[in-house]
Amino acid sequence: MEGKIRNFCIIAHIDHGKSTLADRFLELTGTVEKRLMKEQFLDQMELEREKGITIKLQPIRLTYKSPADGQEYMLNLIDTPGHVDFSYEVSRSLAAVEGAILLVDATKGIQAQTLANLKLAQKQHLVIIPAVNKVDLPFARTDEVAKSIAELLRIDEKEIFRISGKTGFNVPHLLEAVVRQVPAAKVETQLPMRALIFDSRFDAFKGVVAYVRVMEGKVLANEAIYLKATNLQAPAKEVGYFTPKEKPTESLKAGEIGYIATGIKEPDRVRIGDTITLSSASDVKSLAGYAKPLPVVFVSFYPEDTDLFDSLKDALWKLKLSDPSLEYEPESHEALGRGFRCGFLGVLHSEIISERIQREYGISLVISRPSVEYEIRDIKGKQFSVKTAADFPEAHLMQSVKEPWVWLEIITPSSYFSNIIQLMANYEGQQLEVNNLDDRTLIVLYEVPLREIVVDFYDKLKSVTQGMASMDYQITEWRDADLVKLEVLVAGEKEEAFSQIVSREKAYREGKALAEKLKDLLPPQQFAVPIQASADGKVIARETIRAKRKDVTAPLYGGDVTRKRKLLDRQKKGKKEMAEKGKIHIPSRVYLEVFRA
Repeated sequence: MEGKIRNFCIIAHIDHGKSTLADRFLELTGTVEKRLMKEQFLDQMELEREKGITIKLQPIRLTYKSPADGQEYMLNLIDTPGHVDFSYEVSRSLAAVEGAILLVDATKGIQAQTLANLKLAQKQHLVIIPAVNKVDLPFARTDEVAKSIAELLRIDEKEIFRISGKTGFNVPHLLEAVVRQVPAAKVETQLPMRALIFDSRFDAFKGVVAYVRVMEGKVLANEAIYLKATNLQAPAKEVGYFTPKEKPTESLKAGEIGYIATGIKEPDRVRIGDTITLSSASDVKSLAGYAKPLPVVFVSFYPEDTDLFDSLKDALWKLKLSDPSLEYEPESHEALGRGFRCGFLGVLHSEIISERIQREYGISLVISRPSVEYEIRDIKGKQFSVKTAADFPEAHLMQSVKEPWVWLEIITPSSYFSNIIQLMANYEGQQLEVNNLDDRTLIVLYEVPLREIVVDFYDKLKSVTQGMASMDYQITEWRDADLVKLEVLVAGEKEEAFSQIVSREKAYREGKALAEKLKDLLPPQQFAVPIQASADGKVIARETIRAKRKDVTAPLYGGDVTRKRKLLDRQKKGKKEMAEKGKIHIPSRVYLEVFRA
């Protein structure tokens, strides 16, 4: 197969048609039988199909006979996610290929992740094949979008393919371009074997299954392999390629993408970005791996059933195998029991992981409000980081607080520019610049604190622009911040789970909203329950849940008024005693509702 292997991926913004185009490639090459074919075939997870987005990268081998020269080619395609929270999946895919199809929706044009993924591909020096998709739609702006892409890539408009992944229009020409333009993979089988792990999964029988791109040499089934980063030897119990199901074969050679079943039962011993070589040549130099992504959003997971803590630990352990950007550490809470503080690349990332835990492992979760990391310098000059409100020190114990700021890039139709200005007026930060991407589209750049955009900013942006705007962000620096710890007291008892770190100027508004929310959610008691929000040791907002009251005078039919007053006084005294001694049990559903809000 020397000179006949092409490794490529499809990159695009979310919902621009990557998976649909991959479906057409599968049909053209006859990789999947027609009776088995279904939409979004490479989206293997039920969650991906429900949400209509790609979450995990998915490799597949296609066998393509070119009508131009009659030769047969091996095409290794990797379908990639499009959402900003899964950009690490994209970067890992790009390191395993030589070319990329850049797909742009003809109705929406260039968007934030189009640019972000393009920059990643260019950094890897990949050959870019641009294509405008969905040209069959009535509102398609094909020529206009093609012109924007041409200006972006500094190429002629004629080099841009106009296709429809849905109808298959012009897709055969695009696939032929992959063969003609993407460089052939180097087939250096005479060198010692080196393979890059770009993904992995756990199998109860095969152990850790490593997804690899073989750069040099070859590996045979049952041959002894060596993992460089962990200095671990193991047998290659099975080697094969993707159809997209795993199909065993006798060997994997240089230039090919496939998998190696290691038989290793400890997921943390096989690391994404590691180099696999043969035990007989374990001294070869490691391949360049991946920079470890740093989590930017932190969320706590607690099992609703406290007996399932170990099951949750096992679930997180296995999910981290295929998602190295997931970080977690144990923590405990008096009301919620034992759980984990988890780090993610974004809020959607946290939502996907929580849904996978609940679906795939059957564990119902209580999930905390997302937060970010802060850097604290205390009065003794010691520096440390804080990821939860529970660890945030009192104001008089701190010298300074720093928080991460980001460059927020918003790509929007110019008709929604005023809506975005109004939206951003509610957030801290400032506008840096506004540039024209084309005649109808603007790139608006802001700098804002990360805490301002991690919770519900994306949803609000989509709402004010009717779904047309997109966003990307990048952490730039840490700046001094004026923050306070907002605490909640229920019946005089501090409830640490509801604590938040907020801007000092927004403390009253946030505290008032939280107290009102709790007033609606907490069940009434036999005595009045005060709900107080405090900051810097001062109560800044209060709500009161009125006591349940039985009509103790109902059995009386007239008579002396003193009898009624006596019963009412006795009731009042009893409620006062209960208020002094009574304790409030907060149901786990209340925590869940507050965190969701």
